[in-house]
Amino acid sequence: MFLPDEPQPWQCYPADALISVTYEDEVIGYCKPDFAARIVAALNDDERLRQAFKLACYDLVSLSGGNAGPVELVMEKYLDRTKQPRSGTAAIAQLLRDRQDELDVSDREFVRFCDSYRLPKDKLMAIFAGEEIDSSMLTPLSRILGRSIEDLLGLLDDIE
Repeated sequence: MFLPDEPQPWQCYPADALISVTYEDEVIGYCKPDFAARIVAALNDDERLRQAFKLACYDLVSLSGGNAGPVELVMEKYLDRTKQPRSGTAAIAQLLRDRQDELDVSDREFVRFCDSYRLPKDKLMAIFAGEEIDSSMLTPLSRILGRSIEDLLGLLDDIE
């Protein structure tokens, strides 16, 4: 026997109407109307951006006289370049860019910030240029990024 104010294991909410979300006339799921509208708008924008990207790559290939290769390969090359680096110096450089964004400071202010943690401008610029990170840079980087030295070493040692 259930008490009147005790929640029931099975319930229905008739006011919560769900609408279907479809892709090329196939139902892929159901959602509340306000969420469905935002999701569909974002996915349609993504589809338009992909089409525009494909046209831009097609134009690039045609301007190069067809020397750039098939459009799909050109697209893949550019999509690979936009991926977040997950290891190596590029990953550390991305973490530094993210840290600068978190702090909401200019490039000049970020250089001063890093210098205050004993990471001089020339070493900071070397990281952004993709040069190898030496062990003397790990302690300041650890403090700047708020990560352990072991974590940073793991990023540097990890092979994609």
